[in-house]
Amino acid sequence: MFKVLNYINGELIEPKAGSFLENYNPAEGKPYSLVPDSDAEDVQHAVDAASLAFPAWSAMPVEKRSAILQKIADLIDRDLDQLALAESIDQGKPVKLAKVVDIPRASANMRFFATGAIHFSSEAHITGQEAINYTTRTPVGVVGCISPWNLPLYLFTWKIAPALAAGCTVVAKPSELTPMTAFLFSKLCMEAGLPNGVLNIVHGLGPKAGQAIIEHPNIVAISFTGGTITGKKIAATAAPMFKKLSLELGGKNPNIIFADCDFEQALHTSIQSSFSNQGEICLCGSRIFVERSMYNRFVEEFVLRTKKLTVGDPNDEQTKVGALVSEAHMKKVLGYIELAKQEGGTILTGGKQVKLNGRCADGYFVEPTVITDLDAFCRTNQEEIFGPVVTIMPFDTEDEVIGYANSTGYGLSATLWTENLKCAHRVAAQLKSGIIWVNCWLFRDLRTPFGGMKQSGVGREGGWEALRFFTEAKNVCIKI
Repeated sequence: MFKVLNYINGELIEPKAGSFLENYNPAEGKPYSLVPDSDAEDVQHAVDAASLAFPAWSAMPVEKRSAILQKIADLIDRDLDQLALAESIDQGKPVKLAKVVDIPRASANMRFFATGAIHFSSEAHITGQEAINYTTRTPVGVVGCISPWNLPLYLFTWKIAPALAAGCTVVAKPSELTPMTAFLFSKLCMEAGLPNGVLNIVHGLGPKAGQAIIEHPNIVAISFTGGTITGKKIAATAAPMFKKLSLELGGKNPNIIFADCDFEQALHTSIQSSFSNQGEICLCGSRIFVERSMYNRFVEEFVLRTKKLTVGDPNDEQTKVGALVSEAHMKKVLGYIELAKQEGGTILTGGKQVKLNGRCADGYFVEPTVITDLDAFCRTNQEEIFGPVVTIMPFDTEDEVIGYANSTGYGLSATLWTENLKCAHRVAAQLKSGIIWVNCWLFRDLRTPFGGMKQSGVGREGGWEALRFFTEAKNVCIKI
């Protein structure tokens, strides 16, 4: 069986203990490769390599660093088809989706931060005729980047690109469930001429490899995307060590639809924001609130279109909903659907595991599911499900829906649909979410900061915020 390898000090190597884990293709329900079961010894090897590489990489002219990162972006574009297929095999998403979203955005991440670092500016202040103060920003050192399984290469590059562009060296851990694109990415780094030790990729389990990264004294900053429970554990370890922390965590995002919206646009995009990537996107709108005057019309049409979504083989061009990432996650999602029934919910469509024929007969597929008649404060509407499951509720007033939207412990994103500009500004100002889309969803300008409120995380990624995170400021005051 094919072996994924760690990428440490410019080489592809096996874990020092020689231990591997089975890596499953979720569409088939079968293992197809082996991934390193790395431990603290492998992390130490990576930290040693990153520490050795840091002085030269941090001192390298930013234009030269930028050229290497842009070369990597070029190679991602070149290998788009191979990377999209690998991501689909690992994660279960349709290949077509990976080609259109995940891989192009990974390339865009590398390219944006490669060029952004060149144009990054610091501050200077003249204090009357007495002094000049200027601020310099220097890379913090060796950093840890831990990425999730749902958007494997997209979010992996989202973390490492600003770190590398800022002049840091990196010890990175992709999810053990979806290691293949990170492994292929390591080969692209070698081809692009990235100096040895600048980026080190250690595969393995969170409690072993991930924890070793978090608690290592020579890793000075941690950037993590994943579940809120894991984020709390990371903070508990890293905060007493005074590490810099950026945690992008879970979401239970509201999708608010007012009666004056563009109905067709709101309906079409709400289908996407509910079920794209099998609902396994932290930004999916899993709670839909519809103004009562158009509630019945919206629900009827939404259910009709949901039923038309093709659940199938990720390799099929017609497939809209692929496999969930693992059997355990599939059981979790199905468990929440059963919980919704117990809480009084009505399943309008979906709610069951899908059994396909052929190579996907043992895959982890779940029908897109629409649930109504639930209370806004029940567990189904409060806890992150992270699957193709949405609830729909009516509302009467702005204040009422704002209360519903803000009722969870999460605050990652929200979506508003209205043609009333004043309403959009009023409601957006009161929503406790880090990013709010009005009449769109998943639109990203990489110059803007990204992150959540409440239990959806701390810190901001994207744009200058990400570059600042991986640097430390020093003020120089010169008396005139």
